[in-house]
Amino acid sequence: MVDTPATKLTYDDYRNTPGDERWELLDGELVMAPSPNVPHQDISGSLFVLLKLFVDRTGLGRVFHAPLDVVLSTTSVVQPDLLFISNERDQILTEANIQGAPDLVVEVLSPSTTSRDWRIKLDLYAQHGVREYWVVDPDGQRIWVMVGNEGALNEVANYGRGDILTSPTLPGFSANLDQVFPVRVSN
Repeated sequence: MVDTPATKLTYDDYRNTPGDERWELLDGELVMAPSPNVPHQDISGSLFVLLKLFVDRTGLGRVFHAPLDVVLSTTSVVQPDLLFISNERDQILTEANIQGAPDLVVEVLSPSTTSRDWRIKLDLYAQHGVREYWVVDPDGQRIWVMVGNEGALNEVANYGRGDILTSPTLPGFSANLDQVFPVRVSN
């Protein structure tokens, strides 16, 4: 008995999905992207402000936040929580979306996306040439920084509360993670 390969959906299929739900197309498979929770939004908002202020001050490029389609291929369209595109790569910006791999991608984990962000998206980002990938864990209050090298993304650092995060892709950028992760209040 021979398995018939599943039909991979394309960007055209993705664009024609009905309704107002958030979707991503991961290697031809349509996956719903659930609405983020409050800690997720709090952390991604803090990181966005820090990145945006730095990039605007230095004039290095542009910073965006979800939802915004990043078309990696005809069968892979993602909506990273945050992304940076350098001036050198601004040709991938279109009015409708991003056509290619950003320089920096940030994904904030949630219970329903943890496996996807650590496995599927990590592989997609590596395969398509993302230079730097941050995985943010709101529960563990950690950020892993990975850098692209020959089709792989390899961890170069991980940071937690009390640490100062730096970025290989954004020379001079630093973020005090005490400003990013909310203080936990015990009941």
